[in-house]
Amino acid sequence: MAFDPPFDSPADTRTSIMRATYDALIEHGYENLTIQRIGDEFPKSKSLIYRHYDGKDDVLVALLEFLLDHLKSQMPQPTTTDAHDCLRNLLDFVLAPDADAERAELTNVMVELRGQSPHNRVFREYFSTNDRTFQRGLVDIVERGIEQGAYRPVDPEPVAEFVLTAMSGATVRRATTEDVADVAAVRRELDAYLDARLLRGEES
Repeated sequence: MAFDPPFDSPADTRTSIMRATYDALIEHGYENLTIQRIGDEFPKSKSLIYRHYDGKDDVLVALLEFLLDHLKSQMPQPTTTDAHDCLRNLLDFVLAPDADAERAELTNVMVELRGQSPHNRVFREYFSTNDRTFQRGLVDIVERGIEQGAYRPVDPEPVAEFVLTAMSGATVRRATTEDVADVAAVRRELDAYLDARLLRGEES
């Protein structure tokens, strides 16, 4: 599925700082990231960074918010009222087997920032809020499927939790291991689970 890059010829100062931080994080990683290295990627005066942000973590929180907003904007919009089709479209997006370079790069950055959450309360709050929003969307789809008569009358909360955890695990493994997760295999198993757990009658 189409995925727009998070930056497209940034014109304003804030977006330029976000792009510089993003590029510096990719090159140096969180531990070795400094304002100086962000400034090396920034086309304007480094003093502008300090004018907008207090330090490394402050600008990284802004980057995290920026990227989460971008990811939300990329989520597939419903093109059908059929709940199961909406769920499959969402899985197609999240578990795309062949992510392009821009998307893989963004995923790596997000995984690195998530890895700071155990030690950074603000990061943890952002990711917690994002995950709750995503899970709520999954719950809504399951509830709609039940109302449409396509799904069994299951408890949608644990189904959504399981699906979200499986997708998150596949994403993290793809970004952090040499033995790249077989995303297609994860998708097939999720489909089998959803067919067996949710669908009434004939499999879709």
